[in-house]
Amino acid sequence: MNFQNAVFESASGRVEQLPPSSVPEIVFSGRSNVGKSSLINKLLNRKSLARVSAKPGKTGTVNFYRLPDCRLVDLPGYGYAKVSASEKLRWAELVEGYLNAGRNIRLVVQIVDFRHMPTRDDLHMIEFLAQAGLPFLVVATKSDKLNKTQRTQQMDAYCALLKNCRIPC
Repeated sequence: MNFQNAVFESASGRVEQLPPSSVPEIVFSGRSNVGKSSLINKLLNRKSLARVSAKPGKTGTVNFYRLPDCRLVDLPGYGYAKVSASEKLRWAELVEGYLNAGRNIRLVVQIVDFRHMPTRDDLHMIEFLAQAGLPFLVVATKSDKLNKTQRTQQMDAYCALLKNCRIPC
């Protein structure tokens, strides 16, 4: 697949604005400021296709990036973004509406910050994905900020925790 042909396709702030699900979709989900947009840029070998910000809560829409044979989908983050309660509720309804819309979702990349244990919101999303039968994998970002011993300790802790969620490590 040629990732150089990736283009920003659209942004949807409401469920009724979502484009038709005409191609397989790979979805990126995670907490605000966990690195969803950075990971998309890295995978596509692009510096700024997906907008990146140091301030949490900048992605308030479902953003679609079109490739020749599929779409990458960047969901709004959840968690500690400093936005109003009504905006957080809108994001939650948008994400839930997207995930429950019967779309052609082939994979959800659930991103967690490896420097910390998964939050209650992270675990809630993982449990939702498992119960919904959506194919997903857990990707840990920001591991480069830990030394080798810390990475090993975090990996052991993550495996023990996710095993309790019936997720293979």
